[in-house]
Amino acid sequence: MLLSEHGLQHLVTQYGPGVVGAVAALEATGLPLPAESVLIATAAYAGTSGKVSILWLVAFAAGGAILGDNLGYAIGRSLGYAVLHRWGRHVGLTEDRLALGRYLFRRLGGKVVFLGRFVALLRTFVALLAGANRMAWPRFMVCNAAGGISWACVYGFGAYELGNAVTRISGPAAIALLVAGGAAALTGLIYLRRNEAKLIETARREMAPSQVA
Repeated sequence: MLLSEHGLQHLVTQYGPGVVGAVAALEATGLPLPAESVLIATAAYAGTSGKVSILWLVAFAAGGAILGDNLGYAIGRSLGYAVLHRWGRHVGLTEDRLALGRYLFRRLGGKVVFLGRFVALLRTFVALLAGANRMAWPRFMVCNAAGGISWACVYGFGAYELGNAVTRISGPAAIALLVAGGAAALTGLIYLRRNEAKLIETARREMAPSQVA
């Protein structure tokens, strides 16, 4: 990870919601940045402090995600799988992830662009893989825009409302709400980790005979 989440959150409080858009854009091109964590943390801060506009935050997050994904798509399309296979590991795009990408595009097609925005494993690389798979750009753009806007709204407004609720509730109820939110996030993370390993194993097994384009 290029920067700590704490450092990125500090930049947001100093320079505004545009930082979240920049982080989302850079992550979408393949850089290991925690865009989702920064979005959630900043939205929760907006809900508790009122110092950050949630509307601008969501708009910048969605715009950055869409812009970055289109840049990632262009890079993936120009490089192709052969170059990604050779050099991708230097940015975390391992052979397992390449195999998983090909498998998911074969099984789901354009749906993986939309769904990939909500999955940590795919969010950083799905645009690169879409370009390398020669997915038609108009179709990519529609799926990508829908995914970016939905992602920003779900996590942005959701975290904002949670932060806002905490300021209205005091004592044990507030603590219980935070514990419940943390437990839900941890459960989701464990679920994704377990299914990530299963997906990669399935992809490696089914894509083994394929040759890199």
